[in-house]
Amino acid sequence: MLDLGIVIVNWNTKELLRRCLQTVLASTGSFSFKVVLVDNASTDGTVDMVQTEFPSVEVIASQTNGGFSYGNNLGLKALGYHGKGAVDADAPRYALLLNPDTEVPPESLFGMVQFMDSRPDVGVAGPKLVLEDGTLDVACRRSFPTPMVSFYRFSGLSKLFPHNPQFGRYNMTFVDPDIELEVDSVVGAYMQVRREAIRDAGLLDETFFMYGEDLDWAFRIKEAGWKVFYHPKVMVKHIKR
Repeated sequence: MLDLGIVIVNWNTKELLRRCLQTVLASTGSFSFKVVLVDNASTDGTVDMVQTEFPSVEVIASQTNGGFSYGNNLGLKALGYHGKGAVDADAPRYALLLNPDTEVPPESLFGMVQFMDSRPDVGVAGPKLVLEDGTLDVACRRSFPTPMVSFYRFSGLSKLFPHNPQFGRYNMTFVDPDIELEVDSVVGAYMQVRREAIRDAGLLDETFFMYGEDLDWAFRIKEAGWKVFYHPKVMVKHIKR
């Protein structure tokens, strides 16, 4: 059984994907992993590039762009996760949703596996994500967008008072970004999920074309009794283009 199955969904981001795969395949540590690339009907030559330059990567070339959830579910099914209560015996211990616009330091994948191995109560975990300029990607740790939390965000109060525990709840901007803590959700750009949590909660909801699907998945996984954690000792770059 593999330790980690990585799913990357791509749509016309060939150059970013090339760099992402270079960093992923340069990972170090005592763990086993596999990468599945789901291409959502790109027109930029992504499939040919991956098949030529990264022959160890499994490529699923979708003929339609069904969205982020659709693409990730294709990859998860290829790894042996078929839905609630339906996980193959040899499916990897963890599944990782990884964006093609990320760059992963050599020790990061193993660091996240080690963290979740040390916390059997954690169903979902994510690292500290930083942008190209080195600042925090505030989406990497979030509270669920309840009506009040959403009001604070869309009214601008969360930007005016980011360090206020009430107004800054959505992106948790009032908490030191270097503190490990339990959260409602991490971001789908790097979202590592335990196989048993997928068994208990099922796959991503494909009614979400793009955005919101990570929050929904985290919510269902928490409802199934698992914890969600932000682990800032591991850091990953998020280009966000």
